[in-house]
Amino acid sequence: MLEKELDVARQAAVAGGNILTSLFGRIRHITKKGDIDLVTEADFNAEKAIIEIIHRNFPRDNILSEEAGDREQVSNRTWIIDPLDGTTNFVHGFPFFAVSIGLEIEKEMTLGVVFNPYLDELFEAAKGSGAFLNKSPIHVSQIPVLSEALLATGFPYSIQKDPKKVIRLFEKMIVLTQGVRRPGSAAIDMCYVAAGRFDGFWEQDLKPWDTAAGTIIVKEAGGELSDYTGEAYTPYMKSVIAGNPNIHKAMIRVLKKAVLS
Repeated sequence: MLEKELDVARQAAVAGGNILTSLFGRIRHITKKGDIDLVTEADFNAEKAIIEIIHRNFPRDNILSEEAGDREQVSNRTWIIDPLDGTTNFVHGFPFFAVSIGLEIEKEMTLGVVFNPYLDELFEAAKGSGAFLNKSPIHVSQIPVLSEALLATGFPYSIQKDPKKVIRLFEKMIVLTQGVRRPGSAAIDMCYVAAGRFDGFWEQDLKPWDTAAGTIIVKEAGGELSDYTGEAYTPYMKSVIAGNPNIHKAMIRVLKKAVLS
């Protein structure tokens, strides 16, 4: 039912990714949206190419994108786009960044594509059709307990102003698990949970475009998602926990208690 949408999302992600790789290591213009929140010409150029492809194929759909904002088209379908998730990594030459494209229909995430052009890894999912990496099916891990898990997290742009809460959550998790990684791209982190490379992921103060595509990819790979309190997750929430079904509830217990303490 979503074959055309998925094909267009793939085309747009690859087009945006090709622009990112062409500029990787060659960025000259860097702008600060905040103390540590960066934006480059790569963000804008990739976003333009992505939006053009989607708008050409679905001119009546709304588009919500990180740099261009909300087009506020009256539609029950919204494409949620991050043209470069992991801009700080990109600027510093660390090859962990991605294009993220999600489609929300009737307020439900129904399709997602995340493309890391440097590693040539394209993650995708559509509602009811499973999740895939470069056309091969993927599934969350079967790690049974938190003590055997490898987790990922991220730090919000506000961390320099108020680090204590974020560091407290990090400290709680790192002593209960086999390890915690902080790669710097929420979109890829969620896809790595879907592929079983990470067993779980948590982060706070994200934007819808950071997790929109990853949300459906994790779900279709058999994972579970919530906010820190255990409420069913949507990309408009302030916090996210994604994990395999065996450890997801344990992550909620730890994070919820730490937040409330």
